[in-house]
Amino acid sequence: MFEIIKSVLLLLLGFVLLIKGADFFVDGSSSVAKRLKVPSIIIGLTIVAMGTSLPECAVSVTASISNNNALAISNAVGSNLFNLLVVCGCCSLFAPLSIKRDTLLKEFPLSILCAVLLLALGFFGNQLGTVDGIIFLLLFIGYIVWMIFSALKARKNTEQLQLENYKILPVWKCVLFIIGGGIAIKFGGDFVVDGASYIAQSFGLSQNLIGLTIVALGTSLPELVTSIVAARKKEVDMALGNVIGSNIFNILFVLGTAAAISPMAFVTENLIDIIILIAVSLIIYLFSWTGGKIKRSEGIIMLLLYAGFSVYICIR
Repeated sequence: MFEIIKSVLLLLLGFVLLIKGADFFVDGSSSVAKRLKVPSIIIGLTIVAMGTSLPECAVSVTASISNNNALAISNAVGSNLFNLLVVCGCCSLFAPLSIKRDTLLKEFPLSILCAVLLLALGFFGNQLGTVDGIIFLLLFIGYIVWMIFSALKARKNTEQLQLENYKILPVWKCVLFIIGGGIAIKFGGDFVVDGASYIAQSFGLSQNLIGLTIVALGTSLPELVTSIVAARKKEVDMALGNVIGSNIFNILFVLGTAAAISPMAFVTENLIDIIILIAVSLIIYLFSWTGGKIKRSEGIIMLLLYAGFSVYICIR
C-alpha cells in the first residue's frame, strides 16, 4: 500500500514538473525564435521537438541496452500515435491548428515517409539492424541540416519583421528557461512513467501492454503539455512543429540510435501498429488540407480514434 501511495505522489510530482517545465520551455524557445527572426515552426521542429522527445530517447535506448527491444519499438510507435491523435486533437480544442503550406508540402510528408520506411524495413527484413540504424541516423543529420538552411532562408526573408510588440526575454533567461524547462520535462516524464508503470503492474497488466500504453503515453506527456501550452499562448506553429518534429525524431534518431546499439526484431503487432500510424497520419494530413487547419470537430474525431486504438491494443 505504501508503494502505491509513493507511486501516486511520484506521478503528481511528475505532472507538476512537466507543466511548469513546458511553460518555461515554450517561453524560452519562443523568445529565441523572435530574437533570431526565425519562424516558430522551425523552432518547434527542432529545439522543442528534440527537447520534448528526451523521455522517448531515454526509454528506447535503455530498452535497447537491456535487450528489451520490443519496448523500444512499441514506445516510439505508440508515442507517435499519441502525438498525432491526442496532442494535435487536444490542441485543436483550444485553438484551430493553422497549418502553413510549406509544412503540408515538406515536413508532414517527411514524417509519413519515415513511418513508411520503418514499415518496409520491418516487413522485408523482420528487424531494424545496425546498418538500418546508422542509415536512420544519417537521415536525421540530413534533416537537421535541412532545418538549419530553412531557418537561414526564413531569417533572410523576414529581415524587415517588426518585433516591437513581442516580449523578448534576455539571452541568459532564454538559455535558462530552455535548459531548466528541458530538465524539468525530462525528470517529469521519468517520474510519471515510473509511477504509472508501478501502479499498472500492481493491477497485473503485462509489460508489453504497459509499453504500448502507459510508457508511450507517459513519454509523450512533454509533447502534450508543451503543445497545449504553446497553443494557449497562440504559438500554434510551434505546437504543430513540436508534434511533427517529435515524430520524425522518434523514428530517425530514437529508433536509429537503439538499432545501432542492438538490432531490433519486429513482431506482427509492431507491423500492425505502424500500418495504423501511417493510416492515422494520412487521415490527419487530409484534415490539414481542408481549409489549411485542424478544426475542433476534427480534433474530437482524432481523440475518439485514439480511444478506439487504446481499446484495440488492450483486447488483442
